[in-house]
Amino acid sequence: MTATTTTAPAEGNLGRPVRHPDPVQNAAYWARIDANVAAAPELTDAQRVRLRGIFQQAAIKEAA
Repeated sequence: MTATTTTAPAEGNLGRPVRHPDPVQNAAYWARIDANVAAAPELTDAQRVRLRGIFQQAAIKEAA
């Protein structure tokens, strides 16, 4: 017995994952994410340096 499964395509050309199978709920989810990102303050240079270091350390640990 084989079951076929279908998945909804990612929204737009952004390659965003589908969080809800219902396209309306999925669009609402990403609209909330976009609103949160737009409301967030810009990162300072010091914050960018710190984040870059954190992600580089994680990559080094995974490679080891």
